[in-house]
Amino acid sequence: MTTVAPRFDPVIHAPPRLQVCGLLAVVDTMDFATVREEVGVSDSVLSKHVRQLEEAGYVQVRKATRASRVRTTLALTAEGRRAFDAHVAELRRITGG
Repeated sequence: MTTVAPRFDPVIHAPPRLQVCGLLAVVDTMDFATVREEVGVSDSVLSKHVRQLEEAGYVQVRKATRASRVRTTLALTAEGRRAFDAHVAELRRITGG
């Protein structure tokens, strides 16, 4: 694992976006529905936060049809992983952790 310089990221800092990044940081991809359940928000609220992460280049959204249903999966991009790691490092630095 490459170390990153601690850096506060206002895009990631909002609690739902921080939770999304934390969930995605430990997997390759995760279904939108699973993320929604884990974060505890509605589809529309999660969509808004995912859109902000996607616009920042931090999350990749993929849609695929499986069994006649559209499934949406989310994944952190390499840039998103670096930004999340730097944000977590900054939180640890400022909290003495």
